Amino acid sequence: MRRRAWLTLGAVVLGGAGVVSYAVASPSSGDAAGQAKRPVRVYDLALRSGANGGRELPRTGTERFSMLGVSWQGASARLHGAAQVRTHSVETGEWTGWRNLEANVDPLEDPRARAGARGASEPLWVGPSDGVQVQVVRKDGTAGPGLPKDLRVSLVDPGVATAAEQKAEPAAYVAEASPTDGTSPTDSASPTDSATPTDPASPTDSASASTSASASASASASASPSATTPTAPPSTVPEPPIVSRAGWGADESLSPQPSEYNADVKAVFVHHTDGTNDYACADSAAIVRSIYAYHTQTNGWNDIGYNFLVDKCGTVFEGRKGGVDLPVLGAHTYGWNREAAGIAVLGDYTTTGASNAALASVARVAAWKLGQYHADPATTVQLKAGATQTNYSGTGFTAGDSYTFNRVSGHRDGYNTQCPGSSLYAQLPTVRAWAAGPVQGLKVTSVSGAGLSGSTYYTKGAVTVKWSTTTPGSLISRFELLVDGKVAATASGTATSAAATLASGTHTVAVRAVHQSGRTVTTSALNFATDTTAPSFTTAPKISLRTGTVNTTAVPVTLGWKATDGQALKSVGLLSPSTATFGPTTTASSRTAKSGTASTWSMKAYDYAGNTRTSSASYTPVILQETSATKSGSWTARSSTSYLGGTSYSSGSKGASLTWTFTGRSASWVVSRASSSGQAYVYVDGVKVTTVDLKSSTTLYRQAIWTKTWSAAAKHTVKIVVVGTSGRPTVTTDGLVFVK
Repeated sequence: MRRRAWLTLGAVVLGGAGVVSYAVASPSSGDAAGQAKRPVRVYDLALRSGANGGRELPRTGTERFSMLGVSWQGASARLHGAAQVRTHSVETGEWTGWRNLEANVDPLEDPRARAGARGASEPLWVGPSDGVQVQVVRKDGTAGPGLPKDLRVSLVDPGVATAAEQKAEPAAYVAEASPTDGTSPTDSASPTDSATPTDPASPTDSASASTSASASASASASASPSATTPTAPPSTVPEPPIVSRAGWGADESLSPQPSEYNADVKAVFVHHTDGTNDYACADSAAIVRSIYAYHTQTNGWNDIGYNFLVDKCGTVFEGRKGGVDLPVLGAHTYGWNREAAGIAVLGDYTTTGASNAALASVARVAAWKLGQYHADPATTVQLKAGATQTNYSGTGFTAGDSYTFNRVSGHRDGYNTQCPGSSLYAQLPTVRAWAAGPVQGLKVTSVSGAGLSGSTYYTKGAVTVKWSTTTPGSLISRFELLVDGKVAATASGTATSAAATLASGTHTVAVRAVHQSGRTVTTSALNFATDTTAPSFTTAPKISLRTGTVNTTAVPVTLGWKATDGQALKSVGLLSPSTATFGPTTTASSRTAKSGTASTWSMKAYDYAGNTRTSSASYTPVILQETSATKSGSWTARSSTSYLGGTSYSSGSKGASLTWTFTGRSASWVVSRASSSGQAYVYVDGVKVTTVDLKSSTTLYRQAIWTKTWSAAAKHTVKIVVVGTSGRPTVTTDGLVFVK
């Protein structure tokens, strides 16, 4: 790692602006692993008049910082304009693009704010940086009367305060040293990057606040806070995990005054802190620490404004001191702080929604705080206005009058600001539903240990039911698996399945989710039947010869069977000599068998409960060549590789015959066919059974043209007799196949 010498700015004197002091950090220890502990630092740079008539700070090399904002003289003064900044990244060595600061912030409503408290924009987290450029202009693009006095940019170095931060490697620096003459850090951007930013007016600047009532007037319009520490009431829901102020490294010397308390918490206002969403969750403590320093050192407030802060990974941080379980008076929503708590989500949620992890934590904190005062997060409440103003949607409020709010509201509901961003604001109904219960989106996703047929699951007894919800598990107390309406198994709120063993008979099974509030929701009941009886084969597997092409390795056969089940047959599978799966109503399949070889035909029947039954039988197809037949009349031997065994018999003599005798249960006569082929009579056991015409438009060899199957194996004779058909008397036979 390259060692970088810090730029010491000391003090800067600007004409008419006075002296601006800077806290100076010690050199970094770039040669050692990890980082030395160092305090949070805030230092200011005064803005000056620029050539374009605005207030600006040219590119300036600075101490390392990670958060910044613009402040001005007078806590009640408003910046009716736009403030834009760009920074030089330590990690990339590049200048960022211009970014707008949120300047339309709530007026001062902190009775214990320090003398000389300043107005300020919302702070912006930019990550490790060592250079800054600033421009502030009025809405019309000029810097004439209307801009507040003593405009400064405040730079916040979060320091290193927690054990995790001390173990982390510091970011690599991009230069051996920053210039000390006020010039910019090395800039690899194009020359146009130094031009005046275009369209300087922030979209949010059009939402100017109406604040005819002063902070002191608002204080008198509501119940006064108490400096006496109250007793923390129990909540109706569990307290979520919260990182304490000590845990995120709060320097308590920055907030020396004691906390003040409200009478209760009637509502929760949700905010976003603005800035980037690309921060690492490992930096969240540093971001909270920087906001705290900015609120106390730049704004001049007594403490950080929010009661709680939540990062995108769902980590909850204690905000304003005084006790997370107490109704601490915050400074977050102008005119409504006396009866509410403020929860801020780190990041900007104007166009991008907050993560589910963040929403779940906001819901948990809201439910817990409201639960301390038996308030349902899904309901509304009357709040007394502490200031005369209008909110973002144009609703007017008069100090001292009461108005209806959702128990979980957005900052914009009480004040004229885009906060908490349109996307997060659209997610507040989800936060309310998650906080209040019951569990949302509960459904059974699958059942194992059972098979579904129609509307009934069949099982041998042991089943596992899986489910899903849209409500995060952190807000769910438990799940219950109900069998016939009674609890058969219990699982944690983060579980997604439970198992039970069903007794013999029919049952209903459902899943019940118990929200942390105690509210329940239950899925529709599923029908189950317990079945421990295996299927049966009423007809064992059998093969019979069928028509088709015959060769020495593949004789065409039909496999037949019949399987049944007392409850619900699912399928039948062929296990050997080949494999196949058949539906429950199928009873036959065209297959082939190897001749001269005994093959075991094994099948397994499956029911929906998982019971099985196997049945097997062995059969051997045998080819009887024409030479093994008893001849009568005139026959001519022919040779060709197209014939079975290479030879066949042909005869055109009327009455010529061939007779085969065998013991088996199925037989087929194999012939050659052509357009000139004739007809033959077929006799079985001395009885004429059919006349077969061998004529075919195409020449075919080894064709099983006629078949016969008996119920059982026995001795049989098959005789074929040449008819002597006029014009095409010839019959060519290739033998007989039977199954034994």
